Amino acid sequence: MPSFLNCFCFKKAVVPRRKGYEDPIILASETAFTVNEVEALYDLFKKLSSTIIDDGLIHKEEFQLALFQNSRKKNLFADRVFDLFDLKHNGVIEFGEFVRSLSIFHPKASESDKISFAFKLYDLHQTGCIKREELKEMVSALLSESNLDLTDDVIESIVEKTMMEADSKGDGKIDLEEWKEYVAKHPSLIKNMTLPYLKDITVAFPSFVLNSEVND
Repeated sequence: MPSFLNCFCFKKAVVPRRKGYEDPIILASETAFTVNEVEALYDLFKKLSSTIIDDGLIHKEEFQLALFQNSRKKNLFADRVFDLFDLKHNGVIEFGEFVRSLSIFHPKASESDKISFAFKLYDLHQTGCIKREELKEMVSALLSESNLDLTDDVIESIVEKTMMEADSKGDGKIDLEEWKEYVAKHPSLIKNMTLPYLKDITVAFPSFVLNSEVND
């Protein structure tokens, strides 16, 4: 009888984790989230990463679907955010990348991190500075996403005014130091870099997920 019982294993079953999964304890130690919040984010991540391709990774189409309820809509803003979340630059967002990047938007995240992320958003060609044409391109994309149909002349005046004020060195580009000084004068520029609901992620998922109309 004892030998028969020994055939059974009473060890706790190990639940297999998908590619890109990282220990919540480690992620919590490196971000503004608690362990419980990271675990809640994993549930959110699983939902997002299975909307089109169920492989445990968020593809660009799934990212755009989450933001705009449209996986085919081309949007520079969405492309830039996706690229910045894709820390390994391999075309997909893994769970660890998702948590680390989303942490920047946490109310407890440092203002410095938020300013730096916003700077990278505008630095389209990743040269370490924001050039005039990059600024115009991003401003146009943001206005379009907000359904604000402004003439090119109006957009040009916005860009010109911004460059005159932000480009304190007068070299035709905005570096990180100048960007920080500009944001200090216009803090509303990083207002959207803080998502209040991330403080309560264990209670409710972000509205864009609840409204995504994607079946579980």
